Amino acid sequence: MKNILAFIVITFLSTSFIFSQEISSTVTSNVSILQKEFLIENLNTISHKVWVYLPPNYHSSNKKYPVIYMHDAQNLFDAKTSYAGEWNVDETLNEIYKKTSKGVIVVGIENGGAERINEYTPWQHEKYGGGKGEIYINFIIKTLKPYIDTTYRTKSQQKHTGLIGSSLGGLISYYGGLKYPSVFGKIGALSTSFWFSNEVIKFTKENGNLNNVKLFLLVGGKEGESMDMDTQKMEKLLLETGFKQRNLIAKVNPEGNHNEAFWRSEFKEVVSWLYNIK
Repeated sequence: MKNILAFIVITFLSTSFIFSQEISSTVTSNVSILQKEFLIENLNTISHKVWVYLPPNYHSSNKKYPVIYMHDAQNLFDAKTSYAGEWNVDETLNEIYKKTSKGVIVVGIENGGAERINEYTPWQHEKYGGGKGEIYINFIIKTLKPYIDTTYRTKSQQKHTGLIGSSLGGLISYYGGLKYPSVFGKIGALSTSFWFSNEVIKFTKENGNLNNVKLFLLVGGKEGESMDMDTQKMEKLLLETGFKQRNLIAKVNPEGNHNEAFWRSEFKEVVSWLYNIK
């Protein structure tokens, strides 16, 4: 009993110490949060903040840039807003620009917290619910993308427009890319939650015969055998359905875990392959 009590006290003190330490912001100067927030009709009552990363030379040039739409914006740019570490999207893209002079715009949409499952799943799960992903994707296509294209200098065509996410964010990216190949031409589906619904199999068979979409599937070897198997199964199914081999990568990193540190370490490779940056 004393040991249990001591453990509780030590745990409480340790937790209090951790939370008492203010985490410093790590966001770079070329990232901002839009003043305009978005309430997505028929999705939920949450006002969604949108983060925008601009290439280092955006304000000193008249160039137009490709755009990548990403989910879970809280975790993309800033350790202070992330609940489990950030992706370092801004630092990584700044590094790419410094070495190659290639720049992209990134639009990150904050998730709705407890509503995240509803937002990022196109089908329902008997235990976890969900199933409002189509509304979320339509918001990106019909509301957010037109706003971004009129506010910033963008290359708005399909071949320049990307959609990248992880876990359930990977699932909704996969769904959006296959369902709307005339809008999204570059898809990064990282550690994708294919397990969420068997509907993904039927969906892939009906929508996977594509020749103008690039898709990067990523999974970590330490995420669990089922995650690895599901990803390889979807790769095989896509190719059988008619997805072009030259436009598909399915990478397994044996050391990868289901966390931001893994996705951060792979983000540069994903973006570089999708956008032919060398």
